Amino acid sequence: MTDGTSGRYAAVRAAVIGTGLIGGSVLLRLADAGLDVVGWDPDPATRDRAQRRGAIAPATIEQAVADRDLVFLCGPLPTLPVTLARVAELTAPGCVLTDVGSTKVEVAEAAARLGLTDRFVPGHPMAGAESSGMTAASPTLLAGAAWVLCPASGAATDAFRWLTGLLVELFGARVVPMSAPAHDSVAALASHVPHLLAGALAGATQRAPLRDAVLALAAGSFSDGTRVAGTPAERTANMLLGNRDRVLHELAAVRAFLDGLAAELRADDAPALIARYAEARAARSALLDRRFDGQALDFPAGGDHDAEVTWLRGLGDAGGHLTGCRIGPDAVSYTAWLPVAD
Repeated sequence: MTDGTSGRYAAVRAAVIGTGLIGGSVLLRLADAGLDVVGWDPDPATRDRAQRRGAIAPATIEQAVADRDLVFLCGPLPTLPVTLARVAELTAPGCVLTDVGSTKVEVAEAAARLGLTDRFVPGHPMAGAESSGMTAASPTLLAGAAWVLCPASGAATDAFRWLTGLLVELFGARVVPMSAPAHDSVAALASHVPHLLAGALAGATQRAPLRDAVLALAAGSFSDGTRVAGTPAERTANMLLGNRDRVLHELAAVRAFLDGLAAELRADDAPALIARYAEARAARSALLDRRFDGQALDFPAGGDHDAEVTWLRGLGDAGGHLTGCRIGPDAVSYTAWLPVAD
């Protein structure tokens, strides 16, 4: 990823609706890349902060999305379906729409009800920080991030292809194609439950009689384990409530494993405790030592795209990602990476 772009996206006119941490970072990165990009936020003070950072931030959403080729929806999770409907009314049918919300089923279903699946691609960059707002935004925050996109069959695949190429070229993204339900199930364990665990550990510490002594001794394990507890509480609540059923399902599995650890500790069963931690260590080792094999695959540019979408979703479900998407007159070519089996 480099500053400026001379590729097929150089002339793209983009808008970012909602310029908090993620939206602000998208805005700053696109501006650094030399795109014609504007940002809008309902909060005048946030718009002022965007302007002080060199961004164009018009006063109205109508001004922001006028004549745009691409709009990122980056507001709070509960607002996305309404914002999607509003932006769709204000933009041309050829304008590609995407979002950055941490859950996907609700907004994907809203797009289907609104008849927008041909140009709305649900998205979620897997990056962030415990700080918030435009003041914390950075043009490098999303550099190289795993960025989930949810392809739909039919004409929507064209928007997915185009957006995949843009995210790879401008953000260095590793695009992970998944269905919206698969994303929400995976994100529950990969992202949402960790917020619950971090909140529980930090909350118990806050209530501990010797809280200050605990904090005095806290080192890397405590700091790493509670980092996301520093996320703004409203943002965390929106995320958890937006994926409630899946989060509770995965939390039950975590609790079962934790109950097993507790039972083995009560029983003074060292071999069982060691075996359970060896199992846990295997997942941690797999995270740190992942290796990938590359592959290239072509699909016809036209047609119903069902085989293409099935392959894309299977790639994401298998832990793979895309680092390239070239669209030709007759074929689309993907560069994909799949994890090597342990």
